[in-house]
Amino acid sequence: MIRFIVRRLAIMAPVLLGITLLNFLLIDLAPGDAVDLMIDPSMSEADRMARRQALGLDQPWPVRYGKWLGQLAAGNLGFSFTTYQPVADRIAERLGPSLLLTTVATLVAYAVAVPLGIASALRPYSWVDYVGGFVAVSGVSLPTFFLSLAGIYVFALRLGWLPTGGMATLGGEASWGDVARHLVLPATVLALTNVGMVVRLTRSSALEALRQDYVRTARAKGLAEWRVVSRHVLRNSLVPVITMAGLQLPALIGGAVITEQVFQWPGMGSLTIQAILGRDYPTLMAINLLAALAVLLGGLIADVLYAVVDPRIRYE
Repeated sequence: MIRFIVRRLAIMAPVLLGITLLNFLLIDLAPGDAVDLMIDPSMSEADRMARRQALGLDQPWPVRYGKWLGQLAAGNLGFSFTTYQPVADRIAERLGPSLLLTTVATLVAYAVAVPLGIASALRPYSWVDYVGGFVAVSGVSLPTFFLSLAGIYVFALRLGWLPTGGMATLGGEASWGDVARHLVLPATVLALTNVGMVVRLTRSSALEALRQDYVRTARAKGLAEWRVVSRHVLRNSLVPVITMAGLQLPALIGGAVITEQVFQWPGMGSLTIQAILGRDYPTLMAINLLAALAVLLGGLIADVLYAVVDPRIRYE
């Protein structure tokens, strides 16, 4: 296992380098730049060129990409074109709220979806299965922005139970209870969008596991049903679920763009939108780098967990 992990980590380096190069080229091909958005339209062309020169935008892309790699190797993510803050500081401010929101939403989604999917497979075409199907279809079909606006209208505006947005009450004392109240709506919306896919995936995997010979053998030996489900059905049903969880790891780092925008949650999603609108290339490159790293690590973690939940999988 250790050799497998080391080999995968060694492969990640050139893959990550290629991803950063592709991201840099795509960002460079986008029309306009930060100078076009930050200066007074009445400013002369000479002043525009001076500003571009100060930001290094007058140089060809290979030179700019090489300088960015050099700064990255030195542990420096650069400075924002719009706020002139270090990019690392901007990301550090937003990463915590995004991790809080997406981690809570993911835990809630899987805590609800996996048991519901297993129960639907154990009792197909029962009321439990129909409830699971309804939840799955609703979660997949309803757009995130619609669920967000509906939640704000019902629970914030009509009932007044929850705040409409933000991470804390303006002018109030910061407390975990206040943050938790602001977290309920966005975390619930994110959880609902993930529950649907996980329920259907768990149900189909559990149905396939229930038809296997080892399950029939375990039942024939007289094992209790809960032991058959927990030891044989659940563990083998988790392999595709782990794959989906590994693919969703970048969302923990990158945040939920739509949900954070609607609820004004100060996370990575809203920072991404600001960086795109401001053509803030250093911030965009740093966010893309974190997302790419999360994708690669998510795949590695998923591969390792396969061997944990399924004893038939071994890495030599």
